[in-house]
Amino acid sequence: MDTMNDQFYMALALDMAERAQGQTGINPVVGCVVVKDGAVIGLGTHLQRGTGHAEVHALNMAAGKAQGSTAYVTLEPCSHYGKTPPCSQRLIDEGVARVVVACEDPNPQVAGRGIAMLRDQGIEVEVGLLRSRALRLNEKFIKYILTKRPFVTLKSASTLDGKISTRTGDSKWISNGQAREIVHTLRHRHQGIMVGVNTVIADNPSLTTRMVVPGLNPVRIVIDSSLRIPLDSAVVTDGQAPTVVVTTEAADPVKHEALVAAGVQVIICGAGPRVDLQSAMTKLGEMEIGSILLEGGGTLNGSMLESGLVDRVVLFFAPKIVGGGAGAAGTFEFPGVELMKDAITLEGLEVEVLGDNVCISGTPIR
Repeated sequence: MDTMNDQFYMALALDMAERAQGQTGINPVVGCVVVKDGAVIGLGTHLQRGTGHAEVHALNMAAGKAQGSTAYVTLEPCSHYGKTPPCSQRLIDEGVARVVVACEDPNPQVAGRGIAMLRDQGIEVEVGLLRSRALRLNEKFIKYILTKRPFVTLKSASTLDGKISTRTGDSKWISNGQAREIVHTLRHRHQGIMVGVNTVIADNPSLTTRMVVPGLNPVRIVIDSSLRIPLDSAVVTDGQAPTVVVTTEAADPVKHEALVAAGVQVIICGAGPRVDLQSAMTKLGEMEIGSILLEGGGTLNGSMLESGLVDRVVLFFAPKIVGGGAGAAGTFEFPGVELMKDAITLEGLEVEVLGDNVCISGTPIR
């Protein structure tokens, strides 16, 4: 085993997989590199749900020359027939001698079976190289495949005193251009984008992905307990991406019908007066929305966080102080804890400096 070479080729496979984030729906992002006699003979990335997996693309590039080679795969090769044939069998058929896997597949249909299938055929299999990076890369897939609920990333930009607007409601712009570019990349990499109805009423946002190179638009999800969303809102009328409004049984049935007639999907979650967010996550998961970027105001952010429905927090801070007391909206609005020891904290902290802005991200835990 050549550890340095193994890490080099696995890092290459992970780099390729990372570039495909947002394209594969509820499927994982996977990269594969096939190496023989010190040279790369095949490269592959899973690009779209229902199409060839990374191993297939890499072996196709190898063009029948993979006998005795080593394949580096960022996720355990599948062992079952789904929308495509099993990749483990393809590796066996091509005569690959050694397979290096970054991490096991949590999918119950695979879960070690792909590795066992390879070993049963005498193929050397090594597991765990750059595992933590591989797991982080597919954290959305892992959450969805195990729970059938979407992975939720909460994103917010605030001043140093924790405000997302001034006391007059002005919020453009808190963050700088670099931070806003990252936000649009996050939109591209999530299947859904969620806001509260107050954001739609106040800002009339399009909630689309605007990048130098065109990106994918997420499904637009509006939490609106009493269907106050204006029928002339951009998310209702512009046709740039599907829109889902999540409401309650208490909402106006006439407005419900009008939204449906306008092409909006309306789903009922709870009797009211507020949307049942737990039910909403379950129903959105049933719609095969496997990841959501939450760009809510303080109330929705606080409710989602307090309900344990946020999987990652991404906070951008600008070097500004606006004051305003309770009249200026804060990042999180919820009753809060009484003792500091009970605070929601972030683990796996990552900090990035973006010009004069700072991005802090991590996983919330209690």
